[in-house]
Amino acid sequence: MKIAFLGPQASFTQLATTQLFPNEDLFPQANILDCFNAVENGIVDKAVVPLENSIEGTVSMTLDYLYKTPSIKIEAEAVMPIAHHLMIHPDNDIQAIEKIYSHPQALAQSFHFLDSEYKNIQRQDFSSTAAAAKHVSENPERKIAAVANQFAANLYGLKIINRNIQDFEQNHTRFIVISKEKNTYKNDRLEVLGEKSGLLITLPEDHAGGLHQVLSVFAWRKMNLSKIESRTLKTGLGNYFFFINVAGEWHPVLYENAIQELESIHATVDFLGTYKEFLLES
Repeated sequence: MKIAFLGPQASFTQLATTQLFPNEDLFPQANILDCFNAVENGIVDKAVVPLENSIEGTVSMTLDYLYKTPSIKIEAEAVMPIAHHLMIHPDNDIQAIEKIYSHPQALAQSFHFLDSEYKNIQRQDFSSTAAAAKHVSENPERKIAAVANQFAANLYGLKIINRNIQDFEQNHTRFIVISKEKNTYKNDRLEVLGEKSGLLITLPEDHAGGLHQVLSVFAWRKMNLSKIESRTLKTGLGNYFFFINVAGEWHPVLYENAIQELESIHATVDFLGTYKEFLLES
């Protein structure tokens, strides 16, 4: 199979993808939209993109493209601990470093450590942690460092000065496997954390109690909603769609009746599938 992922090489998404698809052909993409387009146009069979970080929150672009491409479904979720390391070119010395490069989220997630240990060193945003590591490796004459992962350090031959510099120990990113099919992803090697279903719901015309009416469909059936998040429809202020996760096994008769009830009150429902959540290694 051909699997797309949010690149570049040595990104956290590639690290997740290599664990989810250790024997498949992997193709890095420049951005999340390219991942969705590659699946939509049949260039690849599946793609892996980030959905949520425990510190920085939901990746809004992923939600937007799930909504805009209804033919694409979710096959699996995977949670990976995120470990950030400070690295330099082996020809340099940390005492001489003048600038630290990384993705804005990585710098934000390591802010307190960097502010404490390297307060006077300038920090600069880069397109990704992996690209920052590559930039450091290609410019040994410059006194620069990068915040990136172990994979990037190995790939680009960099020396790690400080390990696990993220400010919060519970720093995890949730990834999703997307494709045009449902329930086809299997993996007996990875630990399964649970099972859930995903839905995108657009409310009928705005009226008092509209959201309550939708949520009551789940409440009286005792369907456990583990996530509910709103995203703007980009058609005007106050217009939203909702991304909802239902925890646990999908019970066909009861839960499909829930979708029918939602449609009966003129809500639009895109069922993204029922899928397992796996645990990855950092």
